[in-house]
Amino acid sequence: MDVLSDAITAMRTGRPHAGHHRRAAPWGVRFPAGDGVGFHAVLDGEAWLHPPGDTAPVRMTAGDLVLLPHGTSYGIADAPGRTLRPAVLDPDGRLRPQPPQAGPGTAASSSMLCGAYLLNQARPHPLLTELPPQLHLTTGDGRHPRLRTVTDLLADELTDRQPGTDAVLPALLDTLLLHVLRAWYAEQADAERPGSGWAHALRDRTISTALHAIHDDPAHPWTVEELGARAGLSRAAFARRFTTLVGRPPLAYLTWWRMTTAGRLLRESDAPLRTIAQRTGYLSEFAFAKAFKREYGVSPGRYRSAVHLEGRTGRRTALPARTGG
Repeated sequence: MDVLSDAITAMRTGRPHAGHHRRAAPWGVRFPAGDGVGFHAVLDGEAWLHPPGDTAPVRMTAGDLVLLPHGTSYGIADAPGRTLRPAVLDPDGRLRPQPPQAGPGTAASSSMLCGAYLLNQARPHPLLTELPPQLHLTTGDGRHPRLRTVTDLLADELTDRQPGTDAVLPALLDTLLLHVLRAWYAEQADAERPGSGWAHALRDRTISTALHAIHDDPAHPWTVEELGARAGLSRAAFARRFTTLVGRPPLAYLTWWRMTTAGRLLRESDAPLRTIAQRTGYLSEFAFAKAFKREYGVSPGRYRSAVHLEGRTGRRTALPARTGG
């Protein structure tokens, strides 16, 4: 898998969901903080995003899409000064349709796609942590045509359900998220030259080559010299460039990715610890358990038991918060 796809897969903790909502003014919704990464796409009419914090409301028109990547509280409404009602969510996190609010307003209406992705905010990939509080993209005037195509396909499936829609929707939602991130990182890399960060790391041929090598085979005993050779740079030049763009030295990122991969395998599979150790580059189960506890603050066995209990009960188990360095 490529680095962007890998990062999303490693963070995913549940199925994404979305709905098509038509609203007549006045209306306003406040979404609570949580593990969800919310998105809203305006199909017709307009809406106003009330961003996290005290930032001024942002106008959105047909063709605009906004992604809220950090699980913070935010609002969306038909007007910048509208009162925001707490969102009414179903048990799976879906937004329930709401009637218009009482009070002065206009006959203006809007048609929107609203949805969320469930990602592990306790251990986010650095590719996502550097994102701003909201990503506001527009597909008007021919911009980001692939993103516009995916948005239209998603809207069609949600408004005209056909046999197979339940299988199509998760794939379309994953595709939408990846195209949003692609579009955002492309805009940032085009606007800021030279620069640092993942917007540049993903488009830097030398560093992206090394990142792909790490992600393709995290069990390999990589050295800085070998990764530098893959990238076509000397050891010192590669280490400097990688650290500048990625935000941590090559072997520190390798360890972080191995432990992130191990956490996902513990959550999603029943593979023995010995197998997970081998798949993440550790020669013994003991060495793996020691490295895992240093990173997560708990043993692999306790981590697996906690996430499986959470899956059965729906209650989050308190574990020490470690993100590595």
